[in-house]
Amino acid sequence: MSSPRISAATPRTGNAPAPQPARTAGASGTERPQAPAGQDDASRRAPRRDAFFDNAKYLAIVLVAVGHAWEPLRDGSRAVSALYMLVYAFHMPAFIVLAGYHSRGFDGSPERVKRLVTGVALPYLVFETAYTFFTRWTDGVPDRPVTLLEPLYLTWFLAALFVWRLTTPLWKLVRWPVPVALVVAMLATVSPSLGEDLDLQRTLQFLPYFVLGLVLRPEHFRAVRRRRVRMLAVPVFAGALAVAYWAVPRVTSAWLYHRDSAQELSAPAWYGPAVTLVLFGCSLLLVACFLAWVPGRRTWFTGLGAATMYGYLLHGFVAQVSKYWGWYDPEWLYRPLGEVTVTLVAAVVVTALCAPPVRRVFRWAVEPRPAWAFRR
Repeated sequence: MSSPRISAATPRTGNAPAPQPARTAGASGTERPQAPAGQDDASRRAPRRDAFFDNAKYLAIVLVAVGHAWEPLRDGSRAVSALYMLVYAFHMPAFIVLAGYHSRGFDGSPERVKRLVTGVALPYLVFETAYTFFTRWTDGVPDRPVTLLEPLYLTWFLAALFVWRLTTPLWKLVRWPVPVALVVAMLATVSPSLGEDLDLQRTLQFLPYFVLGLVLRPEHFRAVRRRRVRMLAVPVFAGALAVAYWAVPRVTSAWLYHRDSAQELSAPAWYGPAVTLVLFGCSLLLVACFLAWVPGRRTWFTGLGAATMYGYLLHGFVAQVSKYWGWYDPEWLYRPLGEVTVTLVAAVVVTALCAPPVRRVFRWAVEPRPAWAFRR
């Protein structure tokens, strides 16, 4: 970003240095210049994106795509299954914590509601319909109904985000928001009667991560990025991978999806609240370790972090068609070299889907702007 311009009307005399703009600390701890007093109002209002958060969102969406790419490889490899469990323990929690953090400004005002409709509700309608028709072909279910009440495949996140963000003003009023959200999630795990409408089970079980994001402050993110935390993150991840390797034949990974009650997973009802608390603690520890290693400076992928919703919503079509066209049929894919190849291809594909050319083509679906539908 170019440095602030000095007004031509400001005289400079002698060898005195030109006045420097004041600086304020950004969310990532880096300093950013304030706009000079003479700069136009539009420039002062335009927010400057924080590289740290864009980097974190890009790396999280890569892990989401890689996790989906590993699914067909799990049966033949305990190592892949362990990596899968490790990634699923924190990649969506990290994504949701960041979504909550960036939803702090939602106050229910008309402008915010309009952005919620255009940025979340309309893409949900488009992609819920698109995935229904697409999976009629890939899954061989020609009569699959188009229903907006039962999110299909990846669209659950949009439905959940819509509900979470609508309730943001409420969580700002609650005295102990995170403990209350945890209680809600624990109760959901013993309530199989919630049904499939809007994937409410998953919406409620992931709710504590969103509420946690709402209460976090910039200094919390600065704290996890200290050198000491980065060093501790290495043995923590190594230990977590060892635990996941041990757990593969003993524990079902379905607990990590947060979409079923304890009874639906053939477990005693008390398992649900207990596992919710354990997973919340473990996931937060891994999220902190993940964020500790996210670079705070601008990198080649920083700009892609602003378009992770494109990668999220579009990579599902690639994942579906890969199974339909038999991309996983070759036996060499189930050996170490093939597993590495699948990982790299998934990362490259989701990266390409966040790139500007793809965004220009699909902006109408991911970021619709129906100005005609709203009053000025």
